[in-house]
Amino acid sequence: MQSQFNFFHHWYPLSPVEDLDPHRPTPVTILGLRLVIWKPRASDTFRVFLDRCPHRLAPLSEGRVDEETGNLMCSYHGWQFDDRGVCTTIPQAENPDLVSKNKANLCAVALPCRQENDLLWVWADSQSVEQAEQTPLPLSPQVDASQGFVWSSMVRDLEYDWQTLIENVADPSHVPFAHHGIQGDRRRARPIPLKIAQSTLDLIKAYVDKPFKTTIIFQPPCRLEYAISFSPEKQVGLVTYCIRVTPGKSRIVAQFPRNFAQTLQRLTPRWWEHVKIRNQVLDGDMILLHQQESFLQQKQKTESWKTAYKLPTSADRLVIEFRQWFDKYCGGKLPWQEVGISNQTTQIDNDRKLILDRYHQHTQHCSSCRNALKNGQRLQAILLTYFILTVSGVALMPDPLRLKLGLPLIILALLGLAVAAWLRFWFQPRFYFVDYIHADK
Repeated sequence: MQSQFNFFHHWYPLSPVEDLDPHRPTPVTILGLRLVIWKPRASDTFRVFLDRCPHRLAPLSEGRVDEETGNLMCSYHGWQFDDRGVCTTIPQAENPDLVSKNKANLCAVALPCRQENDLLWVWADSQSVEQAEQTPLPLSPQVDASQGFVWSSMVRDLEYDWQTLIENVADPSHVPFAHHGIQGDRRRARPIPLKIAQSTLDLIKAYVDKPFKTTIIFQPPCRLEYAISFSPEKQVGLVTYCIRVTPGKSRIVAQFPRNFAQTLQRLTPRWWEHVKIRNQVLDGDMILLHQQESFLQQKQKTESWKTAYKLPTSADRLVIEFRQWFDKYCGGKLPWQEVGISNQTTQIDNDRKLILDRYHQHTQHCSSCRNALKNGQRLQAILLTYFILTVSGVALMPDPLRLKLGLPLIILALLGLAVAAWLRFWFQPRFYFVDYIHADK
């Protein structure tokens, strides 16, 4: 079946802008395409190129932003490219006119990009710039400060495929169980009378009336959003952008808006929210979905998802609708072959530290968590140094002074040592790996 849905002719958010480093290139992969994000020195906005130099195909993400020109320099041979991808410098050129006369053949591939709602967006096809300009971004009406909303954001790479991610976010009934004690309570699980209001190529819309009025929207290929009304005045939302990366890998860029408790939102450190809630929620799904995906792929070799899954309740209605949409408009397959990737089968990995690797999946991408981890490591080193110097200094004091001044100093040093131990054994691991055992929850 010929796919009717072109995944490359859509806008995708790559990252919250606050997490991007304006001083060095950042690699990212979506739709099987390796991209590089960088910021020209004289520009207020970032740029996105395919991550390869036209010279010898070296990765531009290993390059640097030149201090003098502000252009992107390839670290292999020093070629430089301006904000449109035009080659401006070839250090090896014998003839100065070589660059100006061959601009069309020497360009880096620049993709259309925009910055809106605190996110950096990219259009995944360099050959359809006019279409990109005419296509609106899939923005959420909830991420709007003029309407009284405040929000936070996060990004994390996930160890399962795009279809599995969409299914999971579209399934509210798993929350009391997979996220018990964090965002749900399995003792309060109830039937969810979910109804489909609209289903087309470009939009699936569902709603739930109880216990709170909830609207769920899937705007293919990536925006999946909840709007939950606690009352006519109070609304909370979950805005997710579910992004294909490579087979068996996906990325979620999420925003969490609400139109109440604005002061609390501003006072809560972003990294603390990630450590205490957001990463734990994603951890709660990770092992389950990684293995579920592999089991489904094995079954689909001989049967359809319609028989592999057992979906008898109204709570399953949106999952069914998404699967039917995927069959109807995508032929039940993702177009990996268009970027030269074979559609591989997910193999179950039993290394929990790899599956739940917070550092490489999130911390290294998040400026708030990176800085919190770095500050924690610095504070730990300072406290350990203080303890060693204090103990050494007190040992060298005369006896009368040691009795009078040494004891308070030792007490302070021991308190500092306790804080250093907390930083080392509780705080810092939260940015690397925390095992999630459902049986213990």
